[in-house]
Amino acid sequence: MRKAKGIADLVKPELPIAAGICVVAGELLALGNMPEIDVAVLGFLTGFFVSGFAMISNDYFDLDVDRINRPERPLPSGRVTVSELVVLSCVFTLCGFVTALLLGPLLLLVAIVGWAIAFLYNWKYKESGLPGNLMVSYSVAATFIFGGFAAGRPFDGVVWVFGALAFTFDLGEEIANGVMDMEGDAKRSVKSIAITRGRRFALRLSAALFAVVVALSFLPYAAGWLEELYLALIIPTDILVAYLAFKLLRSRTQEDGRRRTRQLYLTMVFFVVAFIVSNLV
Repeated sequence: MRKAKGIADLVKPELPIAAGICVVAGELLALGNMPEIDVAVLGFLTGFFVSGFAMISNDYFDLDVDRINRPERPLPSGRVTVSELVVLSCVFTLCGFVTALLLGPLLLLVAIVGWAIAFLYNWKYKESGLPGNLMVSYSVAATFIFGGFAAGRPFDGVVWVFGALAFTFDLGEEIANGVMDMEGDAKRSVKSIAITRGRRFALRLSAALFAVVVALSFLPYAAGWLEELYLALIIPTDILVAYLAFKLLRSRTQEDGRRRTRQLYLTMVFFVVAFIVSNLV
């Protein structure tokens, strides 16, 4: 059980699960209805395994820092060994590539690009500040785009709008998280916007990006791609995002800020899940 808990902490399953759900949402958006079960399952698994690899490899490259700042993490605590981590990352990579290939060679190429960006971020670009933020945001947006490719409609407009929404939302979240991690980032020489431009500037930029998300969220309805059901879901979501972004801007402590960014993340995950379920029923 200790080993299983260590592996779960390493994978952070809620994030790979969210990635898989976003792939299925991309398929649904492209098709206008739920995809075939095999396409949905393979798309979900590809998103899950590639995202899971990103989570696992992140702990490998963070080992030296975690020994000091987060000794309870699976690697520094000894709950998972480096060799076990390497094997697990290889298993997740192989599974992600196989499920992508079963969807088609083009999907395998898209998955490899996503895998490579995750690896490069963890290896070299995590401390680069904005370039690293952009890489993470691309990876989140790519889940919807991958869904469009898996559905056979890679250039569907509504899929790319959702990709843009995911990109902008995650970028706002990444910049806000940089504010909450300023103390640890300063020790690692991370060039986050919060460190290079100041806490207040970073929070205002983050809030502005969330405002763009709210404005952009009405485009699928205005363009006639989605109907009243989408509007009924997105309006309360936008209200909550605006409220949480305002509270984030006014946050005074790291704990309060982290709570707000977590609430923002959960709000959007809930919206995507609700959107999928509403189309199922």
